[in-house]
Amino acid sequence: MAQDGFLVPVESIKKKTAVYRSWILLDSTGEGAILDLDRQAIMRRVPINARDLRILDPMLSYPSTILGREKAIVLNLEHIKAIITTEEILLRDPLDDNVVPIVEELQRRLPMALGQGEGEDDDHPEMCNQVETDGAETEFPFEFRALEVALEGICSFLDARTRELEAATYPALDELTSKISSRNLDRVRKLKSSMTRLTSRVQKVRDELEQLLEDDDDMADLYLSRKLAGASSPVSGQGIPYWFPASPTLCSKISKASRTSGFTTQSENDVEELEMLLEAYFMQIESTMNKLTTLREYIDDTEDYINIQLDNHRNQLIQLELFLSSGTVCLSMYSLVAAIFGMNIPYTWKEGHDHVFKWVVIVTGIACASLFLSIITYAKHKGLVGS
Repeated sequence: MAQDGFLVPVESIKKKTAVYRSWILLDSTGEGAILDLDRQAIMRRVPINARDLRILDPMLSYPSTILGREKAIVLNLEHIKAIITTEEILLRDPLDDNVVPIVEELQRRLPMALGQGEGEDDDHPEMCNQVETDGAETEFPFEFRALEVALEGICSFLDARTRELEAATYPALDELTSKISSRNLDRVRKLKSSMTRLTSRVQKVRDELEQLLEDDDDMADLYLSRKLAGASSPVSGQGIPYWFPASPTLCSKISKASRTSGFTTQSENDVEELEMLLEAYFMQIESTMNKLTTLREYIDDTEDYINIQLDNHRNQLIQLELFLSSGTVCLSMYSLVAAIFGMNIPYTWKEGHDHVFKWVVIVTGIACASLFLSIITYAKHKGLVGS
């Protein structure tokens, strides 16, 4: 491997004008070295321009992107920011907690096909000779194996975050439906905000895969080894290098599809293998998106149920207010009559007719009660009060 940049840890840190970032360099054998590289050092090592390199800057907000360039693949999938060539992969921030599993998986899977392929050559030399003679594809090239690890990592990461969100959200929603309180409402509000952010992240990855699957030219740009082989092969088309290493996964569906047609019969736009790879992870990210959609629908249904409950409580308060208002009006009329007859004013007609006051009070009470019942009956008839 070339030695652009320098290995870390460093003995001393001097004042630099350029910004250095930590990268890990992995080759086809799985061996890696952690480097501190600035932008110029990366551009000298990998043939990409500064615009593509800015996509990998964690300080800038770029959507999930998979770009195929002449000699490299620029990969920006959430925390996975990498540059893939035909022989090595540069991965940013290898010490990040979310990136460490990707590094370990790359170190485990990149050399596997090569190591076990040598053993298969010894055990089945006739099969290997046949493969070399026909030029048939038996496994993805290096860049696709690295791309597969990155896609698997980001899909598994987002699916794990979705399952964690589901485990926290469903019990919170059930608790909210049983008891509406400020604490439960605030808890659901935070979970809904987390779901919205996660949905946006999953949607970006899904859209990028969908856009890539819809354009065969973009997928063809990701065939770095094929472009390198086409550039180095003679004009006659013979002698195309066998750039697919042997692999223990020859029984996989993709490998079977590859072995059914020879490499020499494939055109430059034949992207069947890569399309099958991308479709597999597109289906996985689509499944994650469906989980989030189901979760959102459950939250919306819970919100509708809560609103119905609140409307019911509001209607009960309105009924109570109607009862109190009606009773207040009737009592006010009764109090008015009692106040008139209770004033200490001499009236000539009161002499000898003291029993009249008693009947006036009784009749007034009956009239007020009848008025109250009439108001309640009218309200029930109009549907303002429940039965």
